[in-house]
Amino acid sequence: MASTSDIRNGLCIKYNHDIYKIIEFLHVKPGKGPAFVRTKLKSLTTGKVLDNTFSAGHKIEDVRVETHTYQFLYAEGEEFHFMNAETFEQISLNKSILDAPGLLKEGTNVMVQVNTETDLPLSVDMPASIVLEVTYAEPGVKGNTATNATKSATVETGASVNVPLFINEGDKIKIDTASGNYMERVKE
Repeated sequence: MASTSDIRNGLCIKYNHDIYKIIEFLHVKPGKGPAFVRTKLKSLTTGKVLDNTFSAGHKIEDVRVETHTYQFLYAEGEEFHFMNAETFEQISLNKSILDAPGLLKEGTNVMVQVNTETDLPLSVDMPASIVLEVTYAEPGVKGNTATNATKSATVETGASVNVPLFINEGDKIKIDTASGNYMERVKE
C-alpha cells in the first residue's frame, strides 16, 4: 500500500475495481481545512479519463509494473503487433490501449508497461516526438503568410496533421505524439 505522498505521474493504482494510470496530479494545501491531492486518472482497460480527489494520507493500492522496450511491427485491423527488443517475444494489443495509433510507424520503439502479477500489458508509452514524411499536402498560396495559417497534410502513416503553408510533399516533419501537433520541419 502507498499513500498520497507517493503519487507521481505514470504510477499505476487499483481504484474502483479497475487499474488506473495517473496522468496529472496536484498537491493542494488550502488555508483552511486539510490538504488533498487532485488527480487525473486514465483507465487502462477502457481508456476513459476521470478526475478524482484524494485526501492527504489516504491509502492507495499501487500495482507493480515493469517497463519493457517493444518494437512496433505492423497493424492488422484493430490489432497492433509488437516485438520485445530483448526476448523477441511478440504480443498483439488492441488499438484502444494506444494513445496515438495513427502516428505509429513500423519499426518505432515504444515502452510497454506490464503488470508483474498477471503479465498483461497495461499501457504503451510512445516516444515524445516522431519524424514522419508528408505524403500529401495542398500547395501553399503565395502571399498568404501574414498570419499563422495552416493546412491539412497527410503523413506516411495515414494520419492527418495541420502544418504551416511552407510544408510540401516529401518533407519530413517532427510531430508531438502527445498532442498530434506539428513541431518542426526536419532537414536531413
